[in-house]
Amino acid sequence: MRIAYLDCVSGISGDMFLGALLDAGVPLDLFRETVAALNVGATLDVSRVDRGGIAATKLHVIVDGEPDMPREEYWERQHREELSRFEEVPAHAHPHEHTHGGGARHAPGHSHPREEQQGRGTSEHRKLSDVLRTIGTAPISEKAKQSASEMFIALGTAEARVHEVDVEQVHFHEVGTADAIVDIVCAAVGAEALAVDRFACSSLNVGGGTVACAHGVMPVPAPATLELLKSVPIYAGNVQTELVTPTGAAIVKVLVSSFGPRPVMVLEKIGYGAGSRDFTGHPNVLRLTVGETQEESFKANASQPDAAAQEEIAILEANLDDLNPQLVGYIVDQALAEGALDVFTTAIQMKKNRPGTVLTILAWPEQEEMMRTLLFRESSTLGVRTRHERRYALPRRHVTVPTPWGDVRMKIGTLNGTVSHYAPEYDDCRRIANEHHVPLKTVMQEAIRVYLDQTHG
Repeated sequence: MRIAYLDCVSGISGDMFLGALLDAGVPLDLFRETVAALNVGATLDVSRVDRGGIAATKLHVIVDGEPDMPREEYWERQHREELSRFEEVPAHAHPHEHTHGGGARHAPGHSHPREEQQGRGTSEHRKLSDVLRTIGTAPISEKAKQSASEMFIALGTAEARVHEVDVEQVHFHEVGTADAIVDIVCAAVGAEALAVDRFACSSLNVGGGTVACAHGVMPVPAPATLELLKSVPIYAGNVQTELVTPTGAAIVKVLVSSFGPRPVMVLEKIGYGAGSRDFTGHPNVLRLTVGETQEESFKANASQPDAAAQEEIAILEANLDDLNPQLVGYIVDQALAEGALDVFTTAIQMKKNRPGTVLTILAWPEQEEMMRTLLFRESSTLGVRTRHERRYALPRRHVTVPTPWGDVRMKIGTLNGTVSHYAPEYDDCRRIANEHHVPLKTVMQEAIRVYLDQTHG
């Protein structure tokens, strides 16, 4: 089976995905012909850039001579300009509300930088039906039309849910402009040209901090992005900015069929798509790998959903004998925050009879470079040992049980269709114990009792 795997340790956006497709061999002429046929006033600019020491392909969508920009940069500037204009308004005057049609306020959505920057009011008022008509009349394959349409429907549905309005009331300010149409349609066309049977993906690093958008400063991920990422494994890393955009989240939602570590595969192509920024110590790239894997293994997993899954993990170790123990604890917290599967320490006796500590990190193979950089940056070690091992993981799921103090999630492990393990989630029990001043062991015992009562009557 031929698959494509996305390493999203720096998130994903539309331009990063297109850059990775180009770097993996999708012809640039295919994208340029698609953009010209869309006739939305856009062109493409492609260049080679360096992101944290990695050479990658950077793609810009140019609309009316203006390149795109990260939305928080635009909105920060926009808010400053609006504040400056407001200060110049006479005391008796009132700023106009942003309205359309018969004076009704704009339905929720994100105004796009170019729309207000260029004053192109026609795109500013696009609805989902308008965008779908544009895609439907595009001279691309039916498969690509379906994928692109599903991405925009996902975007519209997410916005509608966040603001509790009908999807046709959503005005695609940010995601409905020319550059987003180009991103999504080219993503669908490029994915088809890659000629793979399926897309798989790592967990997504969504970033952190806040992002400035049309509705003000919002926590990362932005509400619509978070809605799109339901059922997708995500984590927040050290980079305090938005790493997964709404367009990127829609691409993942529609194209990717499975999430987890990289499956065993024989690599054929590797592509790196660059993000707009260059972060210190964190390559801002999306890596796309294409290769062949054994179809039988996927069939076996599908036919035996309760069998223990084989997973490849990376193990990183460093011996520490001259580091403040407080810093060891800090490194453990940082590695877990970056998405490590587990982190632990082991006391050892080192040379010259010095007591020391082995710091061990378990991570997915695609996180190995990031975790190694973390150890070199934050600890005093001069060497990090790494190895890959196979582990077997039982299928697991959560059920929620009610207790007198609140709901608690129970983690359930199964083996060959039989429950082999059950335990209350520690974080839920600890929160309840703190909020209600109940002994932690009492909360855990009550959760187990309720689960067993529900299970066995």
